[in-house]
This record gives sequence, C-alpha cells and structure tokens, in this order.
Amino acid sequence: MNTKTTVISQEALDAQFACCDKIAAYWKNKGVTPVAYVETYGCQQNEADSEKLRGYLAQSGYAIGSEAEGADVVIMNTCAIREHAEQRVFGNLGALTHTKHRHPEQKIFLCGCMAGETKVSDRIRQSYPHVDGVFSTHHLWQFPEILWNVLSGKKRQFFIADEPGSIAEGIPQVRDSKLKAWVSIMYGCNNFCTYCIVPYVRGRERSRKFADILAECRELIDGGAKEITLLGQNVNSYGKDLPEGKDFADLLAAIAQLPGDFLIRFMTSHPRDASEKLFDTMAKYPKIAKQLHLPFQSGSSRVLKAMNRHYDRDTYLNKVNYAKKVMPELVLTSDVIVGFPGETEEEFEETISLIQQVHYDSLFTFIFSPRPGTPAASMDDPTPKEEKNRRFDRLCAVQNAISEEIHNNYIGKTMRCLVDGRDKDMLTARTEGGRLVRFAGDDSLIGSYHNITITGATTWSLTGQLQA
Repeated sequence: MNTKTTVISQEALDAQFACCDKIAAYWKNKGVTPVAYVETYGCQQNEADSEKLRGYLAQSGYAIGSEAEGADVVIMNTCAIREHAEQRVFGNLGALTHTKHRHPEQKIFLCGCMAGETKVSDRIRQSYPHVDGVFSTHHLWQFPEILWNVLSGKKRQFFIADEPGSIAEGIPQVRDSKLKAWVSIMYGCNNFCTYCIVPYVRGRERSRKFADILAECRELIDGGAKEITLLGQNVNSYGKDLPEGKDFADLLAAIAQLPGDFLIRFMTSHPRDASEKLFDTMAKYPKIAKQLHLPFQSGSSRVLKAMNRHYDRDTYLNKVNYAKKVMPELVLTSDVIVGFPGETEEEFEETISLIQQVHYDSLFTFIFSPRPGTPAASMDDPTPKEEKNRRFDRLCAVQNAISEEIHNNYIGKTMRCLVDGRDKDMLTARTEGGRLVRFAGDDSLIGSYHNITITGATTWSLTGQLQA
C-alpha cells in the first residue's frame, strides 16, 4: 500500500477542467444536452463523492437525471463494506446491459470502494464488457479525463493503480440539498480493524487544511445550509497529519463560532480517539448537535482486541459516561457486529449487557461479513449461520424495546426541529439529536426551524404538532 499523501496541484486540476470543456464541446457539436445518472451505495462519504462526480458532469454539459434508462452516462459509486452490498452492485451492473442495448452509446462506469479491489476490476474486465471504465476513490479527481478518453474512442479505462492518497481542492459539487450539506474533512483510515476493507480501498488518513474546511462551511452557511455534517472515516483523528497543531475539537469550535443559524453534525467517531476535550467542546457550543455516533462493535474486550479496535469495554464505557455527564441530553447511536469469528455465547451476552447499560437511542446492526484481504476473513469461524441469525434477532429485539422506551419519553416535550421535507401527507423534521418527526403542516415550513410538541412515538420515529 502506498502511504504517501499527494496534494493535487492546481495545474493538474486545470487539466481536468480542460477535459470538461472538451466534453461540453463534444456534445454541443452534436446539438444535444446529454444526461448523466449517478447511483450511490454505502456511506455518507460516498454520497459526498457522488456530489463531486455530478459537479464534474454538470461542468461537462450534462443534465443530471434520475434513472439509468436513456442516460448517456451511468456511474455506479459503490461500497465494499459487506458482501451483500457487492452482490447487489454486480446484479444491478449486469442489468445495465439492457439499458445499453436500448441506448448503444451509453457509457457505464464503476467507481467507489469496490473499484479499489483487484478482484472486482478483474471481474469487470472478464465478465462485464459493457462497462466502459473503472476508477478507484484515489482517481475520482481524474474523472473528466477518464470520461473524455472513453468518448474520444480509446479502449476501456481502468484507473485502479495503488496511487497515494490525495487531497484535491476545488472540484465542483452538485449537492443533493441546499438545506443539508456533507463536508469531507479527511479521507482514509489508519486503524486497520481486522474486519474492515476501508484502509485498503480508501488509503491512509489525510486531513484537509483547516482554512479550506472553514471556507467551505462559511460558503454553505451563506448559501442557506441549516445542517452541516462533517465526514471522515475517523473524524476524531483529524489534523494528526497536519503541521497546524489543531485537532477535531478545535475544528468544531471554529465552525461553531461562524455566524448563522445552523447545526453541526459529524460522523464517524472512533472511540479510540474520542477525548474529553471533544465532549467538552460539544457541550460548550449550542451550534454543535448533541448527537454522537460512537461505534462500539462488541461488548467483549476479548472480541474488541481480536477486532483490533484499540480500546476495551471499560474504556468505552468511561468515555460514554463522561459524554453523558457533560451532555445529559445527548442522543447516542452506535454500530455493532454480531457473529465476529470466535464470538462465544457469553461474549455475545456481554454485547447485550453493554447495550442495556448504555441505553442507545438506536443502533446500526450487522452480522459479520468476511471481506477478502482482511485478517478476519481467515480467522476460524465455527459459529453456524443459524446461530448468528438467532443472536442478531435477539439483539435487535433488545434494542428496539430500548428505542421505543426512549421515544415514548419524548411525548409531551416541545423540541426545536429543522423541517426538511415531506413524506406523503406529512411534513418531516429532525430534532437536534437527529430523531425523525412527522407532523401536519404546509410546505412553506420546509427549510426552517420550528418548535414541535411530540404527541406520539414508535420504535423508529416520532409524531408531533406544530407550535404557533
């Protein structure tokens, strides 16, 4: 793995913008407005990457469409975290043979985390001849060049070399929403959890400059953004690779002091680097949402060590207890893996007891999925699938009961919520803690904060009534 970080020069980016101009001229000469479709799988970082791909496409003269049928360019931005996600991508990629048959000039690309796996690019070469190009996350900044190569008649494009992780500032973005925005503050991961493929496909940690992030947030706020979510595989390690001497808590504090009516969220936090300074900063500034996603993965210290998580059960609980002490209103969510290789029934029960002790608002729950190339994929795994499924169902039942209890405690409270859309006959809003609220109201409320009294609750969401 190449661990050097490269800052993409303005000259190199200008060459990409020149390719955008060539592509725009290509379509103008044809007298048509081309359409592009970007389908995104996986995490918020992939969502942010897709916004950059759409930005490049818009600069190249494309209208952004909502489906693959009839699109001149289709990009599948993929996730490699679980086997099921990969198989779904391959199924959908195969189905694109039909759209390309009906529209022979359609160009199809696969990118994202799957594109960084050699086994994936080899499979595309051999079994998916209708795919025109594959490029890994390290080569996203070169997409205009890749697209131009295909349009100008060159052979299929595979930009998948083990390039150093890069930072490319100034790529245009077409955001999904003016109300809520993703801001990547760093890329890659140094933790090498034994089950995780991310460090192998996204590279080592590299932080954007403090001033560049502040400038982007300031521009978003001036443009009307009400929520900014800071993104990184492990935001808590932000700045360790920079000479500026500022950490993630410093960055949060600086953004929180920008003028405007907005909230800051962030994900994902690794417990290893979650500090009291971070929690104190969250508590101090009203513009930082009192919401924390802090994945624990297992309640067993032995399993955590086998996962290479760099903390044990007691360390994790101490951090959570401190965070709740300084932020009594904290909404806490987490990730947990059931059925890690070698997990015993007793160790699974330790996970259940941790969930009951912490009382999470909600959990993202997963059954262990072996990722080829990671250490956990070769570990002895004697637990039958049926037993893992049983454990998974029990864990979900325990958490669902907790979530329902917590949500019922919201009833009667009046909360300041950001109204963010409509779901059929109801408006939708989010509490500061990220809880979904449905209520009756007019579309004119969308995009602003309003006080809503909670009148009902389910395991997954709340209902409420708008206050005058």
